[in-house]
Amino acid sequence: MYKATDIRAKTPDELSTLLLDLRKEQFNLRFQRATGQNEGLGRVRECRREIARIKTIQAEKARSASAKS
Repeated sequence: MYKATDIRAKTPDELSTLLLDLRKEQFNLRFQRATGQNEGLGRVRECRREIARIKTIQAEKARSASAKS
């Protein structure tokens, strides 16, 4: 699980890569749940929240970059 301070320290490219990895993981977890193989139900919720956290911080960085311009 990533903390907001850890995510804020990353560059925009690292955030995009991390977001892509989490979306792939979310897809795999959804696929496992559909086939009845899912063991860690809490990870689905964790993954969804991490994606939201990253998207929020990306939006904050975009707003601050446009405000500086």
